Amino acid sequence: MSDQPAISNTLSMLSTGALRVSDNLGRFELRRILGRGAQSTVWLAFDPRMEREVAIKVMRAGGGSDAKALAQWLDEARSVGRVKHPNIVPVYEADIQGDQPYLVFEYIAGTTLDQVLKQRGAMAPHEAVALMMDVLDAMAVAHGAGVIHRDLKPSNVLIDAAGRARVMDFGIAARVREASSTEPVVPGGGTPGYLSPEAANGAAPAASMDVFSAGVVLAEMLMGKPLVDERDPYRAIYRVAHEQLVLPADLNPEVDDRLRAIVSRALARDPQQRFLTARTLLDELEQWAKPTVIDAQSEATGASGTLDFLLRRMRHKSDFPALSDSVVRIQSMATSETESVHSVTNEILKDVALTNKLLRMVNSAHFAHSGSINTVSRAVNLVGFNGIRNMALSLVLLEHMQDKAHAGLLKEEFLRCLMAGSIGGELCPVAKEGEEAFIGSMFQNLGRLLVQFYFPEEASQIRNLVQTKREPQSEEAASASVLGLNFEALGLGIAKAWGLPQSMQRCMRKPVGAVPPRAPSDAGERMRWIALASNEIADVLLHTDPKEVDARVALVTRKYAQALGVSSKDIVAATMTARQKLVDLAVAMEIRVSPGSAAANLLKLPDSGREHATQVTATDGASSLGAFELHATQTAPPDAQGQAPKKDFRVTETLTAGIQDITNAMVEEFKLSDVLRMILETMYRAMDFNHIIFCMRDAKTETMTGRFGLGEGVEHQVKTFKVPLKAATPDLFAVVCNKGTDTMISDATESRIAQRLPGWYRSGLNAPTFLLLPLMIKGAPFGLIYADKKNHGALELDEKELSLLRTLRNQAVMAFKQSS
Repeated sequence: MSDQPAISNTLSMLSTGALRVSDNLGRFELRRILGRGAQSTVWLAFDPRMEREVAIKVMRAGGGSDAKALAQWLDEARSVGRVKHPNIVPVYEADIQGDQPYLVFEYIAGTTLDQVLKQRGAMAPHEAVALMMDVLDAMAVAHGAGVIHRDLKPSNVLIDAAGRARVMDFGIAARVREASSTEPVVPGGGTPGYLSPEAANGAAPAASMDVFSAGVVLAEMLMGKPLVDERDPYRAIYRVAHEQLVLPADLNPEVDDRLRAIVSRALARDPQQRFLTARTLLDELEQWAKPTVIDAQSEATGASGTLDFLLRRMRHKSDFPALSDSVVRIQSMATSETESVHSVTNEILKDVALTNKLLRMVNSAHFAHSGSINTVSRAVNLVGFNGIRNMALSLVLLEHMQDKAHAGLLKEEFLRCLMAGSIGGELCPVAKEGEEAFIGSMFQNLGRLLVQFYFPEEASQIRNLVQTKREPQSEEAASASVLGLNFEALGLGIAKAWGLPQSMQRCMRKPVGAVPPRAPSDAGERMRWIALASNEIADVLLHTDPKEVDARVALVTRKYAQALGVSSKDIVAATMTARQKLVDLAVAMEIRVSPGSAAANLLKLPDSGREHATQVTATDGASSLGAFELHATQTAPPDAQGQAPKKDFRVTETLTAGIQDITNAMVEEFKLSDVLRMILETMYRAMDFNHIIFCMRDAKTETMTGRFGLGEGVEHQVKTFKVPLKAATPDLFAVVCNKGTDTMISDATESRIAQRLPGWYRSGLNAPTFLLLPLMIKGAPFGLIYADKKNHGALELDEKELSLLRTLRNQAVMAFKQSS
């Protein structure tokens, strides 16, 4: 009954069409408009039941939307909701309030394809084909489930943060539009300009219609403007029904005859002359795209088979699957539209070494911020997902390069890549572009790095062919002759296998031809030239006698200055800054190189000539992460002389550093959820807990429920954490919460404790040792911090540690008060 006023208010709003920010649509709270069209409005909304943001498409109903049409629409929406594919934006729900239909989608931060085309114009053919392959893969799965889109167009294709195409709004929206639109009614749905000839003539929906629409969308990507550019929708329908659509002659020269033939066949007026399925069109585009993935040497070289062969050889080596798994996990973690600071933090904290090294890097000069950063949560907030991605990818690559028989050459190549990335990042004034340029420049020679690691003998053969005084070969030709494909092709093939974004893959592909006389207007093309220049400078720094470095760098800067849109002086300054930052990064990453080696040249600054990072010592001061290492407090007996063991003060230091980090965050404008995550992370790392969970009181049910946490499998445990506060026979957790008493249970198996533990706890977490810190306001509990250890009696707290834990708990209470 408590929801009745809200529902009545919502229905009133719907009847007038006057939805506003903070209104409720069903249970969803509307937050802001994401987009508006003639037939619908898309809102960003919050789902309190699932505690997540969603996108809601509210369709204009109109008087013609009768009950039968809406019921049919609802059935179709349910059918679409059952289709699962990573390139389909999932439909969570479909509902009707009054006569107002709306769809609830997963919220994905991204840009629609039509917006991209309006901003950029025509796409490079390989980029357009890659996006269309994402679309067709999704369509093939939908067709297999009996679902036809019926309204495929650029505004229904979303480009997410990873550069993937995500198809949304299957023709379920068109069904509502048919009954109310003032535009020409197309039986079976569709938008004039994108519908097929048979759809224009009223044929029943079929997969071939989506194939035609896909051809139109691909043509538009290649042209940068609509293929059927008619303001009058009736004229657009007439043209599609009576004309054979063709690509114009004046397109990018990379749109070769084969690609034109593929698009022409997709646009065939007769459905029998088209590709019969989305899958067959996808296969044709994949075959066309293969030369760009492996190299433009033509299929006659057998490069595709060579790539598969090399990948198989690499997978048989134990390091490569582990490396690939790490890269894919980090990449998806940092670019996923569903990831939050909490989930990224939890993933990083699972790897203690990665946690420590990431914090080292965040506090190094390369990623400098004011003050010390002591928690991963704050690091993610300050540096951003892409920045954390860049650091983590650098670290996992380094981790796999260490301690091998040919470690010297590997470190040399790794440092060269890192130097190129540092220079590339410095040459991009825009922070977001700088993050992409860092990895793009670093990975432009990914193939060479991986060949040095996985195929050292072949790498040696390639170097010999390049360095021989008798008929030396270019590195491109030498790698192709030894491996069957060149370094760039191998790197791109692996990047695609890892799912790296298209923007990054594009940056990895070296530009060809003359250096342009001015900076390209396209940011992606500009970054390719930045990456190329950065790698050439890195090569000079690595292989040139220190006495000649400045002169050689000057030659490279003059060569690329106009193409980069900066002066030679600016490039030299960026190089100098990058060299200093590489020294700091090497210290943070604990990279040790031999004095006098080529790698040492990269860590030698011209003003002092001193080599850095040959070792990391205790005098490294602020760079040391000893204070942040995870060490559980040990319970140990007195020694032979009866003396108590010395306390590990790093626990206190980590707690203190975290408190300072949280205090700094709360002085600024902060999000409550971010502060709570920082508090949990500080406790988790300092005390080496197995699980830590934050709980909140649900005012309606008077139940303390789990909200989020850290630790292995914690996502499942959070969902089961439910403590009824008003139960007739309260369990141990309820008693602690209601009394507001900080409680530590050292042995939960003791009978008088075990019998007070609820069944959900014994069948789930069931930890022998745990800590409970209730959060109280005006004597009433509103939250709880639960933390556990898997060993009996493993939690020993001295007064200082207990005081610091309570300070953290009090910071949580204070954050709630300030935020409200």
